[in-house]
Order: sequence, then structure tokens, then C-alpha cells
Amino acid sequence: MKIGRLNHVGVACPNVEAAAKVYAELYGASEATPAKDFAHLGVRVVFVSLPNMQIELIEPLGEASPIHKFLEKNPAGGQHHMCFEVADIIAARDAMIARGARVLGTGEPYIGAHGVPVIFVHPKDTGGVLVELMQAPGEGDHGDPA
Repeated sequence: MKIGRLNHVGVACPNVEAAAKVYAELYGASEATPAKDFAHLGVRVVFVSLPNMQIELIEPLGEASPIHKFLEKNPAGGQHHMCFEVADIIAARDAMIARGARVLGTGEPYIGAHGVPVIFVHPKDTGGVLVELMQAPGEGDHGDPA
């Protein structure tokens, strides 16, 4: 298993619309998706497109959201995770486990905000950085294993 390109950096924030406005006004990154709620993930998301990747702005949908807990520790927000593409999410998961990394949750891939299967690798196994691995769009079809 080999990671592919950096797809996006996830940034937790109290308000995705306000954060998208900052990226547009401060950095000229004005190409952004409309805010979309992902109730099953407990988040509202805006993707800000850059020439070589995206920034995923993430806002909690309620106190049960993992982003809510992040914002309790970092009220202004901050980098939440980095996401790399992989050709095969199941092979990536199995390789992470075989190499001694902890896959968060049940270990089973689930459908993320890009509509493809994802897993997260524990930050204690990746130098303090939460890493998301996502099946590269258009690669294999493992569907929603849930």
C-alpha cells in the first residue's frame, strides 16, 4: 500500500461560511462549495478548491460531533486532519493494521464527505497528526460497507 496525492486538509471551525469568506478575502481562494450537512458524520462541510488540493472546512452539528470536542480544546478552530488518496481503501486499511497502526472507529471504511470510502489512522501512530485515507475517486468500488 502506497499513499497517493494529498486530497485535502481538514480545518475545524465554528462557522464554515465565515471561514470560507476568510479564505476568499485573505488568500483569494474564492472557489468554494455551498455548505452541506452530513448528519451521519455530525458535521457541516464546505470545500475550498485550490489548484492542487482542497481545504475541507468542518463545523460541528451538535455536541455529539467529534468536531465539537475539537473546538472545545481549540475554540478558534485549527487543522484537524490531512487526507491522502489511496487506490484501494480495504488494502490500505489492512496495510495500516499490519504495520501496527490503529484505525479509528470499528476499522471498517465508511462513506465520507466526498462520497467515497474513508478510514482515519490514530494520530498517536502518525506523529500527532490525524490522517484520513480516502479511496481515490474513480478507483475500485467498495460501496458503503455499513
